[in-house]
Formats: sequence, structure tokens, C-alpha cells
Amino acid sequence: MSTEIKVPVLPESVADATVALWHKKPGDSIRRDENLVDLETDKVVLEVPSPVDGVVTKITRDSGETVTSGELLGMIEEGAVEAVPEPTETAPKADSVESTPEADADTAKLSPAARRVAEEEHADISQLAGTGRGGRITKGDVIHHVRNAGTTASRPEERVKMTRLRSTIAERMKQAQNTAAILTSFNEVDLKAVMDLRAKYKVSFEKEHGVKLGLMSFFVKAVCAALRKYPIVNASLEGDEIVYHGYQDIGIAVSTERGLMVPILRDAEQLSLAEAELGIRGFASRARDGSITLEDLQGGTFSITNGGTFGSLLSTPLLNPPQSAILGMHTIKDRAVVEAGEVVVRPMMYIALSYDHRIIDGKDAVLFLVAVKNALEDPARLLLDL
Repeated sequence: MSTEIKVPVLPESVADATVALWHKKPGDSIRRDENLVDLETDKVVLEVPSPVDGVVTKITRDSGETVTSGELLGMIEEGAVEAVPEPTETAPKADSVESTPEADADTAKLSPAARRVAEEEHADISQLAGTGRGGRITKGDVIHHVRNAGTTASRPEERVKMTRLRSTIAERMKQAQNTAAILTSFNEVDLKAVMDLRAKYKVSFEKEHGVKLGLMSFFVKAVCAALRKYPIVNASLEGDEIVYHGYQDIGIAVSTERGLMVPILRDAEQLSLAEAELGIRGFASRARDGSITLEDLQGGTFSITNGGTFGSLLSTPLLNPPQSAILGMHTIKDRAVVEAGEVVVRPMMYIALSYDHRIIDGKDAVLFLVAVKNALEDPARLLLDL
């Protein structure tokens, strides 16, 4: 019996998807729940598993084609699939490569998703340069390598179509620049009090809550406190109306191998430091291994981005529409500052607030930034609601 493989129902906010990579070709056997094809949407990669055991008989949409919900992707002839015997020491796998220190090093640089694609495509990644952090080989690197296998030149060039995620990021960033009247204000924060708290309680905090006490949770709590004082910074503009949000859904920018994602920490004002840390860690892990959902990325009333993890000293972050403001964190540097008439060394960070000047006045933006600074320099304010 033939079984149709169709595009799953896409979320309401997603109009279509792009066929990213087929993991099987006509004539290949496939087991139930084994991934058949990857579909790339504006935000995430969706895996389409096989609903039955059988053999792939037809592929109707090639890689790179745009598809919509319910569209036919291919056909599978249902039937029993022979078990693949486990390799023995005397019968090595076909297409296997003798293990060497160099080969082991190449394998170690592969992300889990990239390793799976490389194994399925029998790709030789020994000469492949990774574009991920620290030279890590990403899934996209392997896919592009497979597509362009055999192309050699003394001065190679490669023309690669933008991924759906990268295209969406480009569109939204340009939309923000073209639509909003973006202005950025800056300040600096002495993080000694926060650093001392972390040093004092990091062991007991992790033992009690099962997560490390990081900086981001302090910034989330400081931002929530400042947003309560200056709700216009948490508002958005729709037509000729200003929408004031009675909740604080904070977007946390996460850099992944596919591009920037901003999962939403919902009702952040109600979270403890531990709950915020657990939420942030979960988002970062799911975003980087490709298991994050569209629901995790939708909505948000304010965003925080941390360029300091890459060494950025100062930057002007771009708005994440329809939000009206975003806070930029930067690297921490020991600097000489004057305190009580004396020059002392303190861990200092520049912070930046980009905001839509159409609805947020400079006064409110500056006072919001000062409120964030005060809360971080004296964390007791967060407990006393000052």
C-alpha cells in the first residue's frame, strides 16, 4: 500500500517552508519515525518522519523548493524492512574511514545534526572548514559541502541561497530601520555587587536549584523592575494606537549555527532568579540543537541581547519589531573609576538601550536605563521594590 508524505500543518504565522534536505532517495528503505526530510521555515527546521516502514518510491519536491501545508512531498510503499546487521570487528562498515587522530579531531568538531547528515551522505569532511564558533562544523556546512561536492578551483567561490531564517532576519532588521525612529542611549554599570553575590552563593545556588547563577537573570530582573516604573518602554505601536502590555515577556537573543533566535521568557516579572536561569538555559540548549519550537519564538514585549559573550565593548542593538526597545549588554572590563574620592578598579559594563523615538521620549529611555543601572549596582533594590 502506498502512503503519501505531506507537509505537516504549519503554524498560523508561517505561510510556507523550504525543502532543506532529503535524507532518503527513491529506492531507499526507511523505518517508521525515521527522519525523511528537513523543512526550513522562517524560524526553525522541521523534521518530517516516516509514518510507516517501507521503501521510498517517489519524491515530488526537490531541495530548495517552497512548499505549503498539506502539499505532497513524496510516496512510500509500505512494507517490512529488513534489519540492518550490526557491524563486526572483522567486517567493517562500508564507506568507513580508518580512525586517525586527524579524523577523530574532525569528528569532534561536528555538531550532532551535522554528524548525522555527514553519516547519511557518506560525506568526507576531512578538508571541510567549519563556520560555527571555534571552527565547529555545522549542519549547514555539511549540506553545502554535499551539494557542491566535486567543485575544485585554485580560487574557489560559492554562491549559496540565503536560508529562510537568515532571509527573515534580514527582512525584519531592514523593516525596523525603515519603520521605527531608532535612537540609542548609553550608560555604564558597576557590576561589583552582582559579581560578589554570584561568588558568595554560586555553590549553594547551583546545589539548591540545579543551575548556575549567571548574569542574565540579574539583568532580566532589573529590566522587569525598570519596565514597571516606565511602562511606555514595554509598549508597542499599532497604527495610531499605543498598546500598553500588562505583562513582561522578555526576549533573550541566542546566537545559533543557523542565525540569531530570540526565544521568549514569558511573564518574566513573576520569575525568581532560579526560574529565569532555568528558562534561559533551556532556550539556549533547544535553540542550538534545533529542537526549539515556533511557540517559543513568538510574541515578546522587550528584548535583551548580550554581545559581550563575543567580546563586544559597545554596540547599538536593532529593535525586534513590533517591540519598541531592546537592551544591549556588553563585555565586562576592569576599569579605573572614582568612588568616594578614590580611584578604584571595578568590573564595568557599558549598556545600551535602542528605542523607538516615535512613542518613547528620550527622558523615559534615559530614566529606564538609569533604573536598570541602579538595580544592578545595588541588587537589594530588587528585593525592596525600590
